[in-house]
Amino acid sequence: MDEKNNATTVPVYQKDALDEKIVTAFPGKIVRKDLTAQMKQGFGVPTFVLEYLLGMYCATDDEGAVAEGLERIRKILTENFVRPDESEAVKSRIRERGRHTVIDRLSAVLDEREDIYVGTLASLKIDPFVVPDRYVREYTKMLTGGIWCILGIEYVHGLSDGSPRKGGKRSPQDSPFQIVSITPIQMPNLDLDELISHRDAFTDEEWEALVLRSAGYEPSELTPRERMHFLERMVPLVERNYNLCELGPRGTGKSHLYTEVSPHAYLLSGGQTTTAKLFADLRGVGGAALGLVGYWDCIAFDEVAGMRFKATDAINIMKGYMANGSFGRGTSSYTAEASMVFEGNINESPAAVLKTTHLFDPFPPEFNNDSAFFDRIHCYLPGWEVPKMRSDLLTGRYALITDCLSEFCHAMRRRDYTHLFDEWFRLNGDFNVRDEIGVRKTFSGLAKLMYPTGQLGKEQARALLEYAIEGRRRVKEQLKIMAGVEFNDVDLGYFDVDEPQVPHIMTVPEQSSSRLVGDVAMPAGFVYGIGRALGGEWSVYRLENKAVAGSMAFQMEGVGQGRSVKEGFQAAFSQFRDNVSSVAPGMRAGEKDYLMFLNDLQGHGPSDELSLAEFVGLCSAACGRPVAAGLAIPGVLRLSGTMDELTGLTDLFRVAKNAGARRILLPMGAIQDLMTVPGELAEAVSPEFYPNGDFVAAARKALDL
Repeated sequence: MDEKNNATTVPVYQKDALDEKIVTAFPGKIVRKDLTAQMKQGFGVPTFVLEYLLGMYCATDDEGAVAEGLERIRKILTENFVRPDESEAVKSRIRERGRHTVIDRLSAVLDEREDIYVGTLASLKIDPFVVPDRYVREYTKMLTGGIWCILGIEYVHGLSDGSPRKGGKRSPQDSPFQIVSITPIQMPNLDLDELISHRDAFTDEEWEALVLRSAGYEPSELTPRERMHFLERMVPLVERNYNLCELGPRGTGKSHLYTEVSPHAYLLSGGQTTTAKLFADLRGVGGAALGLVGYWDCIAFDEVAGMRFKATDAINIMKGYMANGSFGRGTSSYTAEASMVFEGNINESPAAVLKTTHLFDPFPPEFNNDSAFFDRIHCYLPGWEVPKMRSDLLTGRYALITDCLSEFCHAMRRRDYTHLFDEWFRLNGDFNVRDEIGVRKTFSGLAKLMYPTGQLGKEQARALLEYAIEGRRRVKEQLKIMAGVEFNDVDLGYFDVDEPQVPHIMTVPEQSSSRLVGDVAMPAGFVYGIGRALGGEWSVYRLENKAVAGSMAFQMEGVGQGRSVKEGFQAAFSQFRDNVSSVAPGMRAGEKDYLMFLNDLQGHGPSDELSLAEFVGLCSAACGRPVAAGLAIPGVLRLSGTMDELTGLTDLFRVAKNAGARRILLPMGAIQDLMTVPGELAEAVSPEFYPNGDFVAAARKALDL
């Protein structure tokens, strides 16, 4: 097809009101995303490379100018963009012309023996060549992964004195290919203040649409919650030292931002790297050479299941870096600002995963159950809520060129919006320091994207804060599964300064059923018990007792093989058999058999500290009277009829609260220890008292007799 016919292939386009506003506000910085899609079909270049050219030649709404610009870009990409299969043809073109311009990704390393920088190109397969020092000093990212650029390359077959090159072992200095110019494919400068000054001209919905369209997404095809997820993916690009985890199904575009949109992000395909490459190489001349974290805004680990480090201390170094942005290598310490993104796949529904394990399970074994590592993650984005990428999710409207968006994100990293909600809201007592850091960073990043001027209202701040809290709570919920009591303070929420008496607790949808102890009375014989599992973790259990016609036999299921567990339940039944008439006179308890099923609600294994709860459950089944709703029962009843002293009251209250219990059954002797229980726990769970050692009175209290 000739140039004239090519020029007529511009898609017909009808601007809407938002398009008009964007074109007026950002002249020279916008592009029609349908043109991006059209050009990508024929040229496999990253989006930010293509839109750099579209921004140069097609940043207009004049159809004729757009057509001419597209044709010029086609010519540039045809003649200058290097495809790997056309490498030899391009080499020949450079030789024949003496000088030629190419578009490729340039990487460089220091050859300390020769004291030169040696360059290689991703697609143009030529021998390593010398990169002039001045370019390396100006564009340091070519040392850590490479940069896309427009390169002027000369072909000089001979030495500088004009003599022919000699045979034998070749060095980069012998290469006939010489770099004469380098122009990185990115905006030369961005006036951030000028760009964000236009924010007030857009409504919240319009600005959100602009940001998402600039990243390539069409917001009209997304729900409000899905739009928040896509914005959250961008937070590592605007927030320094931010740690994000996104696990979900394949095909949801998890790595799109880090490969196509931002030249400031680096994607580690397969998740494999070395400590030297990621943090610092101790073999550098004159000291350690800073790794990827020193040169990129964001490091994304693709496919976390494949994350591997050869060095045994790599994970510990990463944990330190994720906590405070610093790390030690050799005898020196370093600081850096790169954010960490961990991406991977979950092949089952969250509900199915949570039945047996936690939502960090796709991480490799060396990370799995390392609560200290996962505690440093600021937000867990629920990838299973993100739609699969399809054509209608990709925008074809006017928006900022991706390079402008990436430079905006890069510049916004210097600002801090972590405090912007303090005027209206206070975080509740379940927050520890890391929880607060995570929530404030997430809030700050979202605020930078949506309200870059730093001006937002109370309800706008509330929406961002609630999303930020939910993302951190999802992390805490998994930590609670891994490590139990240490992370039981999961009811993260906030108070409105105008209504300080009303708590706002954020939940996570996939674990909405984590309220184990309900407010509705259960069938007679069912009772909630709290005790330590054999492994030492406090846990909540549901004991399901049924009474059927029989002769006072007792059968138990779900208790495993633990001897002490069975002995505890046998002690409860023995005391039930001897004392049931004292609980509810007139029952014909001896004319029934009793079957008990132990339901381990949190998967921590059975407990031998549930005998008082089982005694109450048996009495409930015998008399057909349900246990009081929302009641949790701790306590150990021995075969002798004595009861163990109740210890660990704070842990008991915390576990009960997190399980959703509203009341807890305690001996009178625990009153003096209640002063040690934090006020927030004591207010959330009301104690119900019975006389010390009087398990019959305890049962009557639980059954409201």
